[in-house]
Amino acid sequence: MAEIWAGVDVGKTHHHPVVINAEGERLLSRRILNDEAELLALIGDALALSDDALRAVDLNHGGAALLICLLIARDQPVAYLTGGVRERDTSRLFQYSSRRS
Repeated sequence: MAEIWAGVDVGKTHHHPVVINAEGERLLSRRILNDEAELLALIGDALALSDDALRAVDLNHGGAALLICLLIARDQPVAYLTGGVRERDTSRLFQYSSRRS
């Protein structure tokens, strides 16, 4: 199992990455430009947290292309999380969270 999980909400001009650990603690969260220098800084910051990471994006084209290319060029695997999976798993998370309250 991965030590950290890194997900990116991809936009045309900006992205919002979030990195959490196995306990669900947020380790990194910020809005960044879809710009090579900012994306490289993000990749470096995530690698500084751990090189054992599961990375996922919510788009596999368009605004995500530069990020995906930079990750692949650095041998960093990345997964595509489809909208249906996000919606289904998010609803499960909220159901689980509400039962624990």
